[in-house]
Formats: sequence, C-alpha cells, structure tokens
Amino acid sequence: MKKLLIVPAMLVACSSLLAQTNNELTAKEKKQGWHLLFDGKTTTGWHTFHKTTAGPGWTVNDGVLQLDPAVKDDRGDIVTDGEYENFELSIDWNISEEGNSGIIFLVNEDKQYDATYLTGPEYQLLDDKKAEDNKQQNHLAGSLYDIIAPAKEVENPAGEWNHTVIRMKNGELTFWLNGTQTVKTHLWDANWPALVAKSKFKNWKGFAAYHKGHIALQDHGHHISFRNVKIRQL
Repeated sequence: MKKLLIVPAMLVACSSLLAQTNNELTAKEKKQGWHLLFDGKTTTGWHTFHKTTAGPGWTVNDGVLQLDPAVKDDRGDIVTDGEYENFELSIDWNISEEGNSGIIFLVNEDKQYDATYLTGPEYQLLDDKKAEDNKQQNHLAGSLYDIIAPAKEVENPAGEWNHTVIRMKNGELTFWLNGTQTVKTHLWDANWPALVAKSKFKNWKGFAAYHKGHIALQDHGHHISFRNVKIRQL
C-alpha cells in the first residue's frame, strides 16, 4: 500500500515542477489572461527601437534573452511590437556586477524621439552595490528612475535572478521587486507635475506624455538577462 501512495505524490510533485517551467504559462495564468512576450527561443515580438528586428546584441541562449555588450554594431534598446495602456507586466532579470539597465514603458516610437527614455518612464534595474549610478536613492533597483525611490531595498545581488512586476491601470502605477512593493504613484494626477519638476525630465516635452506605448528593455552597455516575460491587459 505504501508504494501505491507514493506514486500519486510523485505525480503531484512532478506536476508542480512542470508548472514552474520557465517561459511557459500555467493553466491558471492563461485563464487570468496572461500572454508571453518572450517565447524562450527567439526574439520574436521584439525589435530594436526604430528598426524592424532585434539587433545582434540581443540573443537567446538556454531560455534566456540577453544583451551582450561585447557586440559593437547595431545596438540599442529593444521594444515590444505591440503597444500597451492598462497592463500588468511580470519579468525576471539578472544583471552583471556594476550593471545598469531598465524597463521603460509607454514608449512612443515616433521619429521625433531618438531614444525610448525620452517618452517612457523607467523601472530601474541596477547592481545597487557596485554600479556607478547608485549614489541617489531614486536611481536604485525598483525605483521609478530619478522620480521616486524604492520604499525598500530588496534587490538580490548581481548574478542572481530578481522578479519584477509593473502594474499600470488608468494612470495608477505600482512597482514590485521580489514580492515587495517599491513604488506606488499616479501618473498625470495633481501631484505628478511636481514630481517630474524635481527630476531630470522636467523640460522633456514628450516624457510620460503618452497614455499608451511600447515596453522597452534597455541597452545601457552592461550584460543583462531576462526570462519569464509575460503580460496581461487590464
């Protein structure tokens, strides 16, 4: 009888492991409306800003989308083919020592803008311990870059995986890092202009001006890896 009892337990354990496979959606996630933005095999669904495909600096290896800063030509941020307004984004990231990168959203790809950050607010990705840009609290991992510092510093060390969630609903913006809420604010409410006025973006006419846009993964010249990139419309 003991052997008969062990078999179902093993099946449950195996089923649980399968449910945690990277770059796949569980039945529950599919029911909740999640969609993969990265298939674990290709850069399909992404293109370098102002181009039609992802540049050679962005590669896929062992189920991981990564930027190789050793590649010198045709570099730049990659953006989603689609645009998003009200959404929840879930993504894992792993940054190198001294690394700096970001997830930029509400990006407008009009030709008048030559960089993603000119229009899109940024969820900062950083090696908080060793990166050069770690002197200001609102530049640390999990911050709304140069605007709101993370409520807590909960980043895992460089070389380890971190989990980020960005939720945007009718201007209400919430960030999580490794399960901890780091930022909560409202874009475009009465307090928003004052926040931007204290930042480097205060005179940037297009910054956070669009209520719908692309999501970008930043090429900041440091090695950065991503997996389990998924989104649902709200």
